[in-house]
Amino acid sequence: MASNQAPEHPKSSQETESLVRRLAGPSVGKAGLAKDQTEINRIITDASKGSKFYENEKKKDKELTVRIEKILKQRDEALKGADISKIEASVDQLISQIETQRDLSQIIVHVDMDAFYANVELLDNPNLKDKPFAVGKGVLTTASYEARKYGVRSGMAGFIAKKLCPDLIFMPNRFSRYSEMSGKVMEIFHRYDPDMCPAGCDEGYLNITTYCEEHLLTAEECVQQMRETVFQETKLTVSAGIAPNKYITFVQNKPNGQFQLPFDAEAIKDFMRELSIRKVPGIGRVNERLLETIGIKTCGDIHTQRAVISLMDKQFGLVFLLRTYLGIASNIVQAHRREERKSIGAERTFSALGDLEKILDKLKEVAAELEKDMEETGWVGRTVTLKFKLDTYQVFTRAKSLDHWVSKKEELFAIGKELLLPETPLKIRLIGLRVTKLKDLRDTGSSGIKRFFESSANDASRKKAKLEHVQDEMDDAMPGFHENEEADYGMEDGDQEDDIIEILDVKEGRAEAQSPVKPARRPPHSTINAEASSSKLPPPARPRSQSESAPKTPKPASSKTSAQVESQECPICGKTLQTDNQGLNAHIDFCLSRGAIREAQVEATKASKEPSTFKGWQKPVSLKKPDSKQSKPRSSSGKGKPPSSSKRR
Repeated sequence: MASNQAPEHPKSSQETESLVRRLAGPSVGKAGLAKDQTEINRIITDASKGSKFYENEKKKDKELTVRIEKILKQRDEALKGADISKIEASVDQLISQIETQRDLSQIIVHVDMDAFYANVELLDNPNLKDKPFAVGKGVLTTASYEARKYGVRSGMAGFIAKKLCPDLIFMPNRFSRYSEMSGKVMEIFHRYDPDMCPAGCDEGYLNITTYCEEHLLTAEECVQQMRETVFQETKLTVSAGIAPNKYITFVQNKPNGQFQLPFDAEAIKDFMRELSIRKVPGIGRVNERLLETIGIKTCGDIHTQRAVISLMDKQFGLVFLLRTYLGIASNIVQAHRREERKSIGAERTFSALGDLEKILDKLKEVAAELEKDMEETGWVGRTVTLKFKLDTYQVFTRAKSLDHWVSKKEELFAIGKELLLPETPLKIRLIGLRVTKLKDLRDTGSSGIKRFFESSANDASRKKAKLEHVQDEMDDAMPGFHENEEADYGMEDGDQEDDIIEILDVKEGRAEAQSPVKPARRPPHSTINAEASSSKLPPPARPRSQSESAPKTPKPASSKTSAQVESQECPICGKTLQTDNQGLNAHIDFCLSRGAIREAQVEATKASKEPSTFKGWQKPVSLKKPDSKQSKPRSSSGKGKPPSSSKRR
């Protein structure tokens, strides 16, 4: 069928459009940027050529091209002899089933501060009004709307921004000030939804259904009132999107505007049909290019290519894409629970350093910052992970699990140093520490072995329910194609990294806020591979002789993917497991944490049988969105009834 004809196989040349788009960065869709960015992208490409960043991006683009070639071959094989009409009919039945999950009863709002860091700077320095300026220098955290007209945006190198806008003014980051203003804004949002879910220091999700009913307001009136309150109390502007669920609350009218998607199934589907696939949460630059190769550029194309997607469900995730096409997603909004937290960390980005003493000085700063955060928020942990980024932009991690709790800067630094020294000499531009296997010092509940096993059983039960739920109904990402940007910590309005200081305690949920800026995508649950990075965890390095001095690149681990199931032996207990790498890591974590069980046994002064080996699950999944069946809507009235947008209730 003509509808299933895909574009030609990608060119192998590295002077490709995809490379140019990659070099442009992830923030090309930001409000205030020129619609035609051809000339801007040319300047960025020319300015980047010859740099290590350019070479790294070129390498990644080439790897993705090879990956796409493989996928297209799989598609061609799958289409041979396939009965397209029969497959489409089967998918149409699935679409009808998914449609029954649509819930229009809740009013969900996505609020997003306008150029937050820039507007805070403008608030404190009115002389910047109508001038192009950016916050940050080495890497920009945001840019004023005047600067965006020139193509300047978050995640961009300062020297490239200067080429685009010679008159650009650079302002230093003032994270404590941004944190202060963020607190004021979030307090206002909580008035409208006490259980609102922050998605960073400058944005979040609210369910205002109850507030609207109690105050006899329409959705539009309520959001307008909320935005006006923010401006009156902070002099900052906020934009908002209103819809029946979280993932279609698109903020269309930025800056300082609001947009409501009609609470009508057909209107939602019409809106989604023309929406660019890139605007869908969870689809970044990599997934965008993968989808484009099979002819999907808009959400409407998902329906056109539904037979191909069905044949390649394993690669693209049929249910996730069909839900995207229909505009159906979770409408459950709740604050991140403290007990859900998996890790705490801090890191620093800087100009490339090769001097070991200077690198260790940076590591000391990170350790001190991490100790401060752990003390203030009440956590200790047992696994410490070191992360470092080379001057070639490759990212590596090393981890060590301990038999005792750790939180003090001296020990954090010592462990980080121990993990780093075998890899030296190196030239790096980022270093960070993360602690996992956490213990909550604020948990005053019952103690002892009974509590330990009750908690474990409850956690296992919840995980099983969530896992079955996500696999069967609530797929929220393309399987195997999770975006894996180098930056684990996002910017205020982008996805690149800058000086990371963990200030806000807005963590876990859909993402963990690891800085006073937009939070990172959820990291893997394995605490051995505790950091998402552009390279897999390299193996431990051998001891280095003093005669060796040239910087080296750590070797990556095996090229086998974490989804491959095979016989693997645990290096701790020696048991042979039939599982993938993620399951093996989870089992290793369990073995390493047996000391916790022994401590609990001593504390309770009674014995207990050792729990069975945890094998992990076969396929990494995201557990972000609970099923609406598992959580009751906030409002018991008006079930299935769309909220009014034109008159009071």
